[in-house]
Amino acid sequence: MTGFSADWLALREPFDRAAREAAAAAFDLPGLAVRWRGGGATLGVLDLACGTGANLRELAPRLGGAQRWRLVDHDPRLLAALPGALAAWAAAQGFTVRTQGDRLRVEGPGWRADVEAVHLDLAGGLAALPLAGVGLITASALLDLVSGAWLDALLSRACAAKAALLFALTVDGRIDWRPKREADEMVRRLFEAHQRGDKGFGPALGSRAVAVAADRLLALGGQLRRAASDWHIDGRQGAQAQAMLAALVEGSAAAAREQDPGAAGAVAAWAAERRQLLARTTLCIGHAELLADWP
Repeated sequence: MTGFSADWLALREPFDRAAREAAAAAFDLPGLAVRWRGGGATLGVLDLACGTGANLRELAPRLGGAQRWRLVDHDPRLLAALPGALAAWAAAQGFTVRTQGDRLRVEGPGWRADVEAVHLDLAGGLAALPLAGVGLITASALLDLVSGAWLDALLSRACAAKAALLFALTVDGRIDWRPKREADEMVRRLFEAHQRGDKGFGPALGSRAVAVAADRLLALGGQLRRAASDWHIDGRQGAQAQAMLAALVEGSAAAAREQDPGAAGAVAAWAAERRQLLARTTLCIGHAELLADWP
């Protein structure tokens, strides 16, 4: 499975947060959480490819009430970074964190979350997912990395368990650099082709992921809600935005060169020009939130 560094996850988190705040009004998460509890006192949440816990930081205060989170990732380094990341976030927000054996309890106004880390390679470990007592399965920035076959297997298990699904921050193929440059479209095409390569789950769905997932959930009888959660990155706003833009230039260029080594010269020229423009660049990258529930 493709890995991501803690530094990259930290760099993108403010832009993820802003994008998801813009989409949050489309979902009544506190109201849905009451139903997902199924009459129980605690909502069980399973977070796939959790990284350092950004999805919990986004969702737990919105869901409200008592929650039990199982955070699943294949990377032991990211799981090891989880307690520190959650503690720093909680301190900044005025929340409390307590250690309870090998678990954490994070508590804020009107909610608390008991958190357990689970080391599991999702690429081959779906059968081992701890689904008992889970009312919500969620993942952020995962859906575009997986194959259709892997997705079918996950959706089948979720349907059988009657667990709702919330897929956040899935890319949808829209990329808009401003000011525009002639090579933008070439790099976009190569990057999108690279996205469809095998990321450890089989041929990835890439920008088709939301549409494919929606079709298959509807076929299973799911009820769907969708909202845009686009990244808007403005290099005129200073160093943090420029660092994010620089990382995206380098990542796009690396993927494009890998996809077509013969285009390496043109891609390098594009990246050099883009680096020169960081302080006056704006970039919109399209993402979507997809929420599925069962009648």
